[in-house]
Amino acid sequence: MTGPESHEMLLLSRAEVMKAAASIDPVAAVREAVRLHATGRTTLPEEAYLPWEASDGSFARSLALPGALWGDVPAAGLKMINSSLGNPARGLPRAQGLTVLFDLLTAYPVAMLEAAYLSALRTAAFTALSVQLLAVPEVATVAVVGCGALGDAHARVLARVLPPETRFVLCDLDAARRDHLVAELGVDGIAAHPARDAEQAVRGAAIVVTTTTTTHGYLPYEWLAAGALVAHVSLDDVLPDVVTRADLVVVDDWPLVSGDSRRLLGRMYRAKELAGPRGETWDGPAPDARRVDATVSDVLVGAHPGRTSPDQIILSNPFGMGILDVALAAQIVPAARRLGLGTTFRL
Repeated sequence: MTGPESHEMLLLSRAEVMKAAASIDPVAAVREAVRLHATGRTTLPEEAYLPWEASDGSFARSLALPGALWGDVPAAGLKMINSSLGNPARGLPRAQGLTVLFDLLTAYPVAMLEAAYLSALRTAAFTALSVQLLAVPEVATVAVVGCGALGDAHARVLARVLPPETRFVLCDLDAARRDHLVAELGVDGIAAHPARDAEQAVRGAAIVVTTTTTTHGYLPYEWLAAGALVAHVSLDDVLPDVVTRADLVVVDDWPLVSGDSRRLLGRMYRAKELAGPRGETWDGPAPDARRVDATVSDVLVGAHPGRTSPDQIILSNPFGMGILDVALAAQIVPAARRLGLGTTFRL
């Protein structure tokens, strides 16, 4: 990303990001980023978090996630993703933002991409990697709880890595949104079926994916089938007993997870109910704390065995690493250039 054009920026719209992303393998890109993270070849600062109350009283926030990867093709950048919980009622997507790539020589920004689609894609790709590493070999049913953009992305990405006969059972508090996604997935050949509620979707599923905006837990351990993998993508869907009773608890990055007091695992850590993978505790000893078993990076590189029994119930609780957005953007931008996509302008 250096050279005579480093003072110019390429702007990619959502449609252009989607078109360019169709020519790359997002799961492979995420796998490589996680491998680099496991071997200390990434830079992953803390997330910057700015909350406020919107003028209509709804909750709004802005997140900034920087990151860099120092692999064969180094890349550095930043994702800024904003959301307002009142947006769906306005006919708007909940979240939107920008992902920016930097020139490593001049530090100038050289590409700016619509971030909402990219963010959903990288999150779904990380879940797909978790499925490849931690799910049971035979997956018959996937439950997707939450049918917004993130639920849509998960169903589509997981359908690529699972057998074609896999059933997707979908639920959402908004039945119309659920039915719309079921129909759209069906048009694309994905076997999707509606569930009346979260319990009906979750019971019996080999993979449970939560992609909601709830801040109140509702999903108890007793709903989970033997061998289930829970991809706890959103903030607070599972109840604490899922964390304490799961046979294996896996995160993406413990410093990020433990540093966030807003999410379930961060709260449990501060309450001394949870310890880190190396026994880290909050403000002193916590002998009764449930210990996080590993990171997905540990499992990928063989530092932890991952699943050791088909009956184990596993909780994957990713924070969401900015390096994944950078990893995908670093492949999407060259693909877009090859396809002649985007608008170039001078800063």
